[in-house]
Amino acid sequence: MVANGRSASEIGGILHITKRTIDEHVHGAVRKLGALNRTHAVALALRDSIVKL
Repeated sequence: MVANGRSASEIGGILHITKRTIDEHVHGAVRKLGALNRTHAVALALRDSIVKL
C-alpha cells in the first residue's frame, strides 16, 4: 500500500489499526532495507522485487 502512495492514515483505516502502528511497521521496513526514508524503502523494495505494483 505504501508503494501505491497510500498514507499511514489511509492504510490504518483500511486495516483497522492505528496510524502509529503503520508508522512503526514502515519504520521497521525502512530499517531492514537499509533505506534512508519511506520513499527510498519503496524504491529498494521495487528494485529487489519484494513488492510489485
